[in-house]
Formats: sequence, structure tokens, C-alpha cells
Amino acid sequence: MSVELEEAKKQVAVFQIQCDEFLSIILEQTTEANKQKNALESLNKRDMTEIKSYGCPPALVETVMQAVMTLLGKEATWAEAKRQLGDSNFIKTLVNFDKDNITERVLKDIGQFCRQVDFQPEIIGKVSLAAKSLCMWVRAMEVYGRVYRVVEPKRAQLNAAMAQLVEKQTQLAAAQDKLREVGEKKEQLEKELGEKLIMKKSLREKSEEMEMKLDRADKLVTGLAGERVRWEERVAVLEENMGYLVGDCLLAASFLSYMGPFLSNYRDKLLAIWMKEVRDLAIPCTPGFSFAVFLSKPTVVRDWNIQGLPSDAFSTENGVIVTRGNRCPLMVDPQGQSMKWIKNMEMKRGLKVIDFQMPDYLRVLENAIQFGTPVLLQNILEDLDPSLDPILNKSITRIGGRLLMKLGDKEVEYNPEFRFYITTKLSNPHYTPEISTKTIIVNFGVMEQGLEAQLLGIVVRKERPELEEQKDSLVISIASGKRSLEDLEDEILRLLNEATGSLLDDEQLVKALQASKVTATEVSEQLESSEQTEINIDSAREAYCPCAQRASILFTILNDMGRIDPMYQFSLDAYIDLFNLSIKKSERSHELQERIAYLNEYHTCAVYSYTCRGLFECHKLLLSFQMCARILEVAGKLNIDEYNFFLRGGLVLHDEYQLKNPCSSWLVESSWDNITELDKLPKFNGIAGSFKKDHAKWNLWFTSAEPEKAKLPDNWDFNCNEFQKMLIVRSLRQDRVSLCVTSFIVNNLGQHFVEPPVLDMKAVVEESTCRTPLIFILSPGVDPTGALLQLAEASGMSKHFHALSLGQGQAPIAKSMIEEGVKNGHWVFLANCHLSLSWMPELDKLVEQLQVQEPQSKFRLWLSSSPHPGFPITILQAGIKMTTEPPKGVKANMKRLYQQ
Repeated sequence: MSVELEEAKKQVAVFQIQCDEFLSIILEQTTEANKQKNALESLNKRDMTEIKSYGCPPALVETVMQAVMTLLGKEATWAEAKRQLGDSNFIKTLVNFDKDNITERVLKDIGQFCRQVDFQPEIIGKVSLAAKSLCMWVRAMEVYGRVYRVVEPKRAQLNAAMAQLVEKQTQLAAAQDKLREVGEKKEQLEKELGEKLIMKKSLREKSEEMEMKLDRADKLVTGLAGERVRWEERVAVLEENMGYLVGDCLLAASFLSYMGPFLSNYRDKLLAIWMKEVRDLAIPCTPGFSFAVFLSKPTVVRDWNIQGLPSDAFSTENGVIVTRGNRCPLMVDPQGQSMKWIKNMEMKRGLKVIDFQMPDYLRVLENAIQFGTPVLLQNILEDLDPSLDPILNKSITRIGGRLLMKLGDKEVEYNPEFRFYITTKLSNPHYTPEISTKTIIVNFGVMEQGLEAQLLGIVVRKERPELEEQKDSLVISIASGKRSLEDLEDEILRLLNEATGSLLDDEQLVKALQASKVTATEVSEQLESSEQTEINIDSAREAYCPCAQRASILFTILNDMGRIDPMYQFSLDAYIDLFNLSIKKSERSHELQERIAYLNEYHTCAVYSYTCRGLFECHKLLLSFQMCARILEVAGKLNIDEYNFFLRGGLVLHDEYQLKNPCSSWLVESSWDNITELDKLPKFNGIAGSFKKDHAKWNLWFTSAEPEKAKLPDNWDFNCNEFQKMLIVRSLRQDRVSLCVTSFIVNNLGQHFVEPPVLDMKAVVEESTCRTPLIFILSPGVDPTGALLQLAEASGMSKHFHALSLGQGQAPIAKSMIEEGVKNGHWVFLANCHLSLSWMPELDKLVEQLQVQEPQSKFRLWLSSSPHPGFPITILQAGIKMTTEPPKGVKANMKRLYQQ
């Protein structure tokens, strides 16, 4: 109250100062006006008659009367003035004039009179004393009117402030009266002060506690209101899914147990069969059931992708199998993708990497089991050490609250956090049923879709680095944001679940809710923006999809070459290096489509040249044809059923339904089988019947020297494209198929793809590094030693060239030669590796160590081996492969001689 009173006093003081200034002016003017009023009162009727008597008044008298009439609001004329002067109350009217309400218009007009030079009382008094008094009155009214307009608002404010002051003073007086009453009770209250202070303290604490609880309650209600929306939506989804839970669990358990070894297409077919069986048994399951969606969270999958797991559905399923299975995962991983993912995923937990070549791998396992550290056993073959059985079988015993596992002859305390991963580089291993039941075999073979996404990232990073950097940043940002939302939600649910007593007493819960609300809002806005940006970026990145698709197709073809010969193994890392080189060296263009065409053409040629040097002559045309066919198939220019017929031919299973061969005199039954099966393809309907109708024409075509160039009978030549004509040649004249294939490749890919480049060993040395093994794949009767000696001579390495033919007892010498060569920069040639297969795992380890050592830059490791499935895949993938057989044809041999 006293504060408000003081404030009112200050306001009044300010107004008082201002008003005093204006009041002094008003007082002065009022005094002057009163004098003029007195002067007016001294005028009498005779004076008025004097003025009125002027027939033609002096100019100054007339001006004065005009001013008076203006003030009175009358017509400013002499006639009107005379009429007013005749009024007996005229002087009284002037005396009682309402000077406080002079209008702006009148005041302005009077001001014009007063500003006239001769409108002065002294001057006018010389003409008429009565007019002088009226002049003085007019001037006094004009000054008063001007001053009044300035002072009156201040006077109103002053009156308001004075009223407020009076009110506050009244309140102050009342408060002072009350204070006096309180003072009278002071002595009595002082006696009770001790008790009251204690009570006051108690009440204050309770009050603060209640205020705090009220505040917490408000925050709890506000916080949980935001969570309620999300949780209600989640509960609705969960309630719907609850009805499908039995079927989904059955499908997920089956998938987890059996699907690991299979590729994507077989998994999809098998899952479709299972879902039909489940529905037939009236067991509800989610329509379009997804194993990965059922057993993983999107945030976890994003983390896996960031850690190196490919983003395709097949790889995601593999990730779920590895992390959710209750047996140790055995990952079939020819390209090392799962190994990279596991290393990145378990890095923070101190992952230990071992293999069977390490002498102390069991000791590493013992420590890992005891301390809960994850272990990765890499590069196994088709057998496992029996000492691992306790780990694979999870042979754990509980003694006095301790978990123990017997490993070898030791009992090791078992930590439940221990994880054991196994990988193999073998592309198609055959494991015993015992190993299959102890582990979950997971096939991490490279899938075209996942590889395409990976290669797209590479090409965009090279061509549009700003896009890929933004994409990477967004992926991490989105994953982090969603992870934050999940963590906050889990924390809130945990706190709500563990809360005892009143929720209002749990400050941690309130803070978590507040943090959740703020973070949820921020993250949701950020996610919405980021996901939209990601869509825009993906749209821009998709322009480069043709490059990634072509590169993915080509690597899939290389990967499949291992089925033809076990030595045809290609590393994804090396292929990616080749892809990067193609991006760098291919022709540039400002037109995106033109640039993509240049890059695809260059990379296709580069892959062909890179691969051919490691293929036998008989397989080079097959490579070209596979490349050509797959490129055309993806472009929609090759029918897959027709392509499969070309590869497999016609096989008649029920010949009782087969048309009889109308040309049995010159057409063998196997060829007729091909024709009748070819007739089942849409484009070839009726071809079998045409042999009866036009058998003479078909015989003429069949017996021609070059049937691939001859015109087909009837309309078949017009109706068939080049590949479809090849199917007819393949069915009837298989001796001409290779020529047809060659022509087909030239017409669709170019001449380059039927003229394999001659091996340039000098270029191979320049391309290689001191860490790259150089591998000769031997063909019968050909020894590369002579050519290698010539190369060493030409390269100035003849004095540092050391060769050894492997065999029994040569392993220690070979190891010593490699160690010496690494140190001093020698060329080491180990010939006939197929004769020392038992030592190959040791050689594999030495090659692996080259990747982490610092060999002398001139060091090269040369190897030669006949094709053998026991040759280490990792060496084949890490090295540059070359075949030693002479090229086919005079032209190719002339090229080779010219190059030498």
C-alpha cells in the first residue's frame, strides 16, 4: 500500500510542477481578463450609444466591433454590431462571456485580428475610449483561450492525480489505524512469537512442498498429455497386432531357424508358402508379414546401415537373424560385408578378432567369455575346432550363483554379455549337420539391390559430393533423432513403471517428461524437415541410378564366374576401386544423360579388360555374352524365358504329348525336342507346325553353310529379332552358336568385347602395389617363369628376383623369402601353390599381414597355381589374377608378339 501511495505522490508531484507553470499563466491572464471585465462593467449605455451613433465608424472602431462579433459568434459586420449594441444586456453578455469554451475556429479568427499592427488598445483609445475597452477585452479573451487549451488537460491530470492521492492517503490512514491496532497487540504477540515462528516454518515448508507438487502436477499433466497422443496411437497399433501375434511369432521363429542360408528369392517363396499354410490352419497373422519389421526397430536398422550393413531388405533380414538368434551366427560372407558391419557395430564394446592361425586364440576367447567382450572368428573353412563346442552349445553351469563354462581344460566364469560371431569367405561352403545345428548359418552373399545402393552412394559422392555429404549427415541426424525419441519414451515408461508412492514426489520423472516434451517437439520438427530434405536428395541422386545399376549388374556377373572355375574370385573392394577409376577417367559432359552414357560405356569396357586377363580363353566369350545379355535384360530388350531357353535348351518330359518329328530323315530327335519346347514360348507359337508345312525350306536353311546369315523360312525371319534367331540356331545348328553369340555381342556391345586385350605384365606391375599378390592361373603345358624373368630384367629387378617351386618341406623357405622380400623390396615368386595346399592357410595369413605392414615399395609377391577349390579365396580376391595360356587366333597372337 505504501509503495502505491509513494508512486501516486510522485505522479502528483510531476503533474503539480507542470500545472503550476500553466496555472501561473492562467492566473495572470485571468487577472488581466478580470481587469478588462471591470473595465467593461464601467462602460454604460451612453458609451454604447456613442459607438452606435457612428453612421460611418472609424476603421479601427469597426475592426474592434468585428472582433467582438466574431467572439460572440455573430456576423462580423457593422450592421450586426449596431444591432447588438442596441441590446440593453450587451455589456452583461460580454462580462459573462464563456471564455473556457472558445472554439478553435473563433480563436483562429480572433488571432488574425490581434496580429494586426494597429489592433492595440493605445492606438484605438485615441479614436474611442469605449472601443479601447472592447479591444482590451478581445485581446484578453484571445490570450486566455490559447493558454486554456494547453493548461486544461494538465489540470484534468492534476485533478485525477489529486483524487488518487486522496484515495491512497485514505488507504494509508486506514492502514496506519490498523497498524496502531497491531501495535497494541505487539506485546501479546511477542509472547506467542516462538510458537508461531515454529508453526510458520512448518506451514511454509508445507506450502513450498504443495507449490512444488502443484508445479510438478502441472508439468506431469502437460508432459503426459503430449505422450498420450503418441501412446494412444501406438496402443491402437499394438492392439491390432496383438490379434496376429501367434501367427507372426510362428513365422518369425521359423524364419529365424531356417531361412539364414537361403538367398532372397527363395526366402520370399518359402515365406509365401508358410503364410498360406498358417492361414489354412486358421492361425491369424499380419497380412504382408515382414520378418525384419516384426523383430527390429527402424532406428536400429538405420544404425546398422550407418555401421556398414547394406540397406536392402535381404541384408536387413540377415542383420535381424544375426542379432536375434539364440545360436552363434556363422556368416557366409565372400565379400567381407558382414565382417565390416560386425566390426563397426561392436567396436565400442572392444571387439576381439581372431582366426585359427593365431596361436593364442583360445586365451583370447577365455578372457572375452569372462569379461563379456564380443569376439569375431574370421575366415574359417568347412571345419570348426572341437574346442569351440562349449561356446556353440552354450554349455553353461551354475555353481553358487556363478555361471561357468568349461573351455578346454579350464573352467571360465561366463559373462552373459559375451557374443561370438563366425565368418567365412567361402562362397558356397558345405557344413556338416553338426555345425548347422550348433550355429545359425547366414548367407551374406552380395545382393544386386544392396550393391546398387552402395555403388549409387559412391558415384554420387564423386559426381555430386555435396549431395552425398548432405545425405550422410541427414541419415545420421534422422537416426539420432529417432533414437532420442525412443530413449526418452523408454525412460518415461521405466520411471512410471518403477514409481512408488505419489508421482508428484518423483522429480526425475517430471524432468524426464519436460525433456521429452521439448525434445519430442524439436526432434519431430527436425525429422519432418530432414525426411523431406532426404526425399529431395534421393530424387536428385536417382538420376545416377543407371550407373549404379550397370555397375551392380557387372559385379554380379563377376561374382557368378566363380561357379565356372574356383579361381575366378573377385573382391568387392577391388571392384569398387575399379569403379572409382572409371568415374575418374571416363569422358565428362555437362549433359547428365550423356555423362551417364559415357561412364557406363567406359566402366563396362574396364570391367571386361580387368576380368579377361584372369580368365581362360574358353571363358572370355562367355563373360562377354553374360554382360551383353544381362544389360539387355535390365533394359527390357531381352525376354528372360527366351534367355533361359538359350542356356538350357528344350527338355521333353512327356513325349506322349509331343508332336511327331516330320523331318526325321534329316533332323535328329534332340533338335526336334528343342523345337517343340521352343514352340511353347509366345513368340514361337506355331514353329513346330511350320516344319511339316515348309519342311523343304527348313531343310535348305538347315543344310546351308552359314545358317545364321541365311533367311529363315516363311515369316520367321521377319518376326524374330537377332536373339530369337539365335534360339533357332541353338535348337538346330549348335555348331554355329559361338559365331552367333560373337555377332550378337558385337552388334549390342561393340567389337571390343570379342577381342580380349593381350596380357601386359608391365602394366600389371604398375597397377599393383606392394600389398597386392600377383597370381598366375596355370593352364596345362604353360610355365610363366620365363616371361616373369624377362619382366624382372626389363624392370631392373633381375638381381632381386627369387623363385621357389612349392612342394614338400618348402614352406619354411617360402616364408623366409617373403619376410626377406618385404624387408628389402624383392620380387618373390612361389610357383605351383596347388602342390602345397596344406600351407595355403599360412600363406593366407602372410598375405593378410601385408595389408597392415609397411612393405618396401618395390616388393611384389608372385604366385602360380593350377585351378583348385582349396586355393584361399581371400588371396584370390586380394590379388590380380592372370592366365598363362596363349591367346586364340592369328590376330590375338600378332598383338601379343607386337606387345612383347
